[in-house]
Amino acid sequence: MALGRVSRAFEFPRTILHVAKSPSGPIIVSEDDEGRRYLQFGWIGAFQSAVWPGFPLRLELDYTRAVAATLVFVPEPSRILVVGLGGGAIPTFLRAVLPHAHIDAVEIQPQVLDMARRYFDFHEDEALHAHLTDGRRFIEAPGAPYDVIILDAYGARTIPPTMATREFMQATQARLTPDGVVVGNVLRKTGRPGSLMDPLWKASFPQLYAFDVKTSDNRILVGLPHARRPLRAELLARAGRLAREWGVPFNLRARVARRVSQGLSRKTVNTR
Repeated sequence: MALGRVSRAFEFPRTILHVAKSPSGPIIVSEDDEGRRYLQFGWIGAFQSAVWPGFPLRLELDYTRAVAATLVFVPEPSRILVVGLGGGAIPTFLRAVLPHAHIDAVEIQPQVLDMARRYFDFHEDEALHAHLTDGRRFIEAPGAPYDVIILDAYGARTIPPTMATREFMQATQARLTPDGVVVGNVLRKTGRPGSLMDPLWKASFPQLYAFDVKTSDNRILVGLPHARRPLRAELLARAGRLAREWGVPFNLRARVARRVSQGLSRKTVNTR
């Protein structure tokens, strides 16, 4: 009865499938009438993941579609790191569209990894590996470089202090291939442009691109470790080609990030 009362508080009807306890509060798995499943931290928290099990190409949250669009900067990556698993929507999508890539997914909370496996169709194989550890510790450990590093572990209200330092950004760049990219899912400042992470990223990368998600407060940052500026026409052409090859049911071109800075300075250019 208690769960039923809570479910009616959701913005649309959902059935609660599981509630797990964690040091930071409850972690809830719910399902809507059409079969989409949602991972939520706290009863009034934002969705961490939305997955339609069995349909990995149907990225349900718009920010995950924007993350997919950042692959135009490295259209054929061979090694990808995702820090922050949630329901596993992003690594599962990457496994589907890049069958020959090696993908590492890092998650610090065992409850989240367990629920991703049990409820969200996340499973490991010879190419997709899950690691239960701290993201910064994993990045700072010796290992092969990555073509793409996706940081999806920034909280809705707080930024993990260990991932909000210049030293962490330097360690992240040290795990990149020369033409690799770092992608971050952060939160926009309410009523103001940019995010709290913008100054750190602008000071850390020779080039910074960004995409503000229209349907939420997410902001996707793309840091390039070199000063070679890709032509926007080339990025859009790659987006069209990848969308056709992958067969995704959303517009990849419309989500290509725009450049917001160049050079290790804090100067911001007009992106309109």
